[in-house]
Amino acid sequence: MAQTQQAPARQPGATTWNIDPAHSNAQFSVRHMMISNVKGEFTKVSGQVLFDSNKPETLSVEASIDVSTINTREHDRDNHLKSPDFFHVEEYPTITFKSKRAEKSSDGLKLTGDLTIRGTTREVTLDVEGPTPPVKDPWGNTRVGASAATKINRKDFGLMWNMPIEAGGFMVGDEVKITVDVELIAQTDGKK
Repeated sequence: MAQTQQAPARQPGATTWNIDPAHSNAQFSVRHMMISNVKGEFTKVSGQVLFDSNKPETLSVEASIDVSTINTREHDRDNHLKSPDFFHVEEYPTITFKSKRAEKSSDGLKLTGDLTIRGTTREVTLDVEGPTPPVKDPWGNTRVGASAATKINRKDFGLMWNMPIEAGGFMVGDEVKITVDVELIAQTDGKK
């Protein structure tokens, strides 16, 4: 059952930005057989961001990832990742993130919030780079870009499947590196 995405609470002075799914994605990297990294992405990210450039620590984010859009460039692996062994897409079609607080850091912002994968919620902290300076697109919309990165242990979210390998160790690493790149469009009055 899909979760309904609620907009973050409006803050005085903050601009509401909609995540542009056509120009946003979430990438991940995980160790394979202890010798290489397998990379993949989710190609449909949606949600809203509230941001006041004069008070960056008031940043508020609610985002959703459509798990069925997973792409590792290998059809059979993608189907396995969608199965009950991993994401169990039929029962848990989305990954969600809802921020709780933001703090300035030497490189930008640290955004802490609740990440929910496969029905399990854990607090994570993302290192945020951006936003870029705003630009006008050819249709008159104001856009900015930003990226965020973190590392998680997949087992903390119930992604337990693994297989021992003959040389020792396991097929799939536990640590997953995540990077989210978003393009945001300023919401104007009357537009969602």
